[in-house]
Amino acid sequence: MKFISAALLLISSPGAISFSAPAKSAPMPLSNTDASGNTVDPLLIRAARGEKTERVPVWMMRQAGRHIKEYRDLCKKYPTFRERSEIPDVAVEVSLQPWRNYQTDGCILFSDILTPVPGMGVEFDIDEKVGPVVKPMRTYEDVEKMHLIDPSTAAPFVAEALRTLREEVTPETAVLGFVGCPYTLATYLVEGKTSKEYLEIKKMAFTEPKLLHMILKNLAESISEYALFQIENGAQLIQIFDSWAGHLSPRDYDEFAAPYQKMILDKIKEKYPTVPTVTYIKHSGALIERMAATGVDVVSLDWTVDMAEGRERIANGRAKAGISGPGGVQGNLDPGVLFGDFATIKERAEEIMKKAGPTGHVMNLGHGIEAATPEENAAYFIETVRNFRHEA
Repeated sequence: MKFISAALLLISSPGAISFSAPAKSAPMPLSNTDASGNTVDPLLIRAARGEKTERVPVWMMRQAGRHIKEYRDLCKKYPTFRERSEIPDVAVEVSLQPWRNYQTDGCILFSDILTPVPGMGVEFDIDEKVGPVVKPMRTYEDVEKMHLIDPSTAAPFVAEALRTLREEVTPETAVLGFVGCPYTLATYLVEGKTSKEYLEIKKMAFTEPKLLHMILKNLAESISEYALFQIENGAQLIQIFDSWAGHLSPRDYDEFAAPYQKMILDKIKEKYPTVPTVTYIKHSGALIERMAATGVDVVSLDWTVDMAEGRERIANGRAKAGISGPGGVQGNLDPGVLFGDFATIKERAEEIMKKAGPTGHVMNLGHGIEAATPEENAAYFIETVRNFRHEA
């Protein structure tokens, strides 16, 4: 593997890592090259574009991480999340573990949605028990300290890791990037940490909406740049996570989440129209049509939505917004099913694939894989999907 030299690393404080910014490299090609020198698009990318594929592609949200013993062993040497995600060779190794172990069709960068925020003037740390911790942002003075990100300076390790992943995986494997959406990022910035009720950000939304919109706009502008940066350095698909937007009413989703998702999606499509985009929101059953109306290529459903009904609602949402085509779908096996026996895993996974139909479906879980999931069950899920074929 071709990794950045450890000599470039400077750990300046616990959890904070700084780098010498590398010279800007030429953008990576969006397609891969096979052993014969032919240009190929990975299976997952073709499915996300709505093309007919030879089988259903599969990967798992949070596939890299705590459920894998190799990862837990690696944590003993690199005890903080920021070390594991911001030292390029470590991030690459963690990203590759599930791809090597399970033969997933997507290899997603091991990172965090908060990774780019220091480049916007917002420092954070990740407490291994509490999660992300940020100094709460609740005044105009706090917001004025934010600035537009320069990703090549703020996150050179992301570029290094993505480029290495493109070299390491097979031509039929898609390298996946991801970003957090403005509303979900704002929940951390305003609350200061993970929350169950999100009362501080809702209080801001209802008492100082202009202040919240300022935060959201700043985030959208920087996250757009960060998404483009990932594509330029090897990401072949971008998944946008607005995980906590599911706590919003439909009216508030329309005001505080959807417009800023659309800003990011529009920026990606303006510069890279062939790069597929995916949106995921946890507990999004009330919002599916609205998610589809943003123009995202693929809506990732959580496990609380019936797949056949979800596909119909995605198509209806796109049609109502004047967007052509039925749109793609990702998901949506309940992660809890992976604690069942093999027969249950197979039956539930195949039921979803049959309901999704033969085109425009990327198989996944309806949320991230649980840390206690047996590795053999995760492997069996991936094997089941890879062996499945739709009837002609």
